[in-house]
Amino acid sequence: KDFKNINVDINTIIIELRKQYLSVPDIKGILDSKGYKVSEKYIYNVLKRDGFARLPRRSKRIKEATGVEEKIDAPVSYAIDYTPEKFRTGNTIGILCLIPYIKQYGIDKAIEGSQYPETSNISKLSSILSFSALKLSNIGRYSADDLWCMDRGLGLFAAGLNVLPKTAWFSSYSSGVTREMNRDFLTRLHNIWKENDLLSDTMNLDLTAIPYWGDDSHLENNWSGKRNKGLSSILALLGQDPDSGIIDYTNSNIRHKEEGDVVLEFLDFYKGGDPADDSLKYLVFDSKLTPYENLKKIDDRGVKFVTIRRRGKNIVSGLERLPGARWKKLRVMNADGKGRSLKVCEEKVIIKDYGKPIRQIAITGHGKIKPALIITNDEEISQEVLIRKYSRRWLIEKGISEQIEFFHLNRVSSSMVIKVDFDLTMTVLSHNLYRLFALNLRGYSHNTSLTLFEKFFYNSGEVEITSNSIIVKMKKKRNLPALLTEMGKFKNMSVPWLDNKNIIFQASSTT
Repeated sequence: KDFKNINVDINTIIIELRKQYLSVPDIKGILDSKGYKVSEKYIYNVLKRDGFARLPRRSKRIKEATGVEEKIDAPVSYAIDYTPEKFRTGNTIGILCLIPYIKQYGIDKAIEGSQYPETSNISKLSSILSFSALKLSNIGRYSADDLWCMDRGLGLFAAGLNVLPKTAWFSSYSSGVTREMNRDFLTRLHNIWKENDLLSDTMNLDLTAIPYWGDDSHLENNWSGKRNKGLSSILALLGQDPDSGIIDYTNSNIRHKEEGDVVLEFLDFYKGGDPADDSLKYLVFDSKLTPYENLKKIDDRGVKFVTIRRRGKNIVSGLERLPGARWKKLRVMNADGKGRSLKVCEEKVIIKDYGKPIRQIAITGHGKIKPALIITNDEEISQEVLIRKYSRRWLIEKGISEQIEFFHLNRVSSSMVIKVDFDLTMTVLSHNLYRLFALNLRGYSHNTSLTLFEKFFYNSGEVEITSNSIIVKMKKKRNLPALLTEMGKFKNMSVPWLDNKNIIFQASSTT
């Protein structure tokens, strides 16, 4: 029945629906679809007062037979006209706090200037921010739970949509994206990070395998450290700055025969065709990333490298035969201010395919059974700084692990490399938005994306659109004061893609 056309009060509607053998959540779903705002507790109290008992446990077949006959469809996505209104959001209202960072760093301009496609109904900016909204909100498979299709807060984040597009739209859009579009967008973001001094002189590089669980013969087997076995997967390279945590580069279009040259492709990306660009001084990577012959090519381009030498049986035996006087004690300070004592032995060695002697530092006392062998073409860097520089390479492995867990890289539904590459690019954008927030929030720069999401962004509330502002009222939470203090810096910032309105963040009067 269409109760909007019946002149009865809300209690009568609730009772009438219960007589149809509907549960409290079913009743609330129907009332919400008709525009009545009541809580489940209110519905329960009305039924209890009228003498209705709790419904017995019902089978799925009975629920389908007696359930809600009318399917509640999410509205079609469109750009809102910013008519003054109020609406509530789900538990994702916190990601609206990232809008000022998109404006401050000019990420909106990078998106609008990119080669990504757009449709007649949804702009380029709305399209990319729609993908980012789902990533930032810790939503896994888009089709598993489509309640996000009705979240007005996510729609507002996506450059002023009423709600996000449906699942089919996301699949259709990503089918029109190419690797060249992704690389162009990464280049634009790279320029933003450089202009804002978010990239240091060092870049950590690492490979990761993104598994695909379907049956597709065109994918190669790659080693997965997380599962300790080879899997049919897509191999991807990530480049991360060790200081800011910004992921600057990614490429998932890597085959085994091309794996050794990915480090040279990264250098081409970083320098952007300018051989005189000397802002990148160090590359830090694992021994399996590139063959020794490419170390000479890196050296010829004026870049220092820090990597691990592969340890053969003869090399390990030779180190064990060294006299004790050759080993020196070295105290290396950790990031937490605590030190650790190691034994090091430095020497010059000849490596096949490198072509000249190279500096090697053997390290013991680091918890490994075999000594670690660090090799570098930097003759001036001290041993302590060199060891600390390589140890920070673990940051990118931590970042990869975080992306697999929080951004759901191990749940890709497509075996198409280009689709995965676009998904990875959107993951990098979302990861970096979290990093921009963390770097500006004192005391939280070390937090992972998952921690930031749970502490600050996982919240609900109300959005009010007025004639000249958008007021975001977030429910009270333990870390809300710190969040509101940070957002206070943007109280006079107008957002062009939100009708040039100021976005104001406040605490709600409810918890």
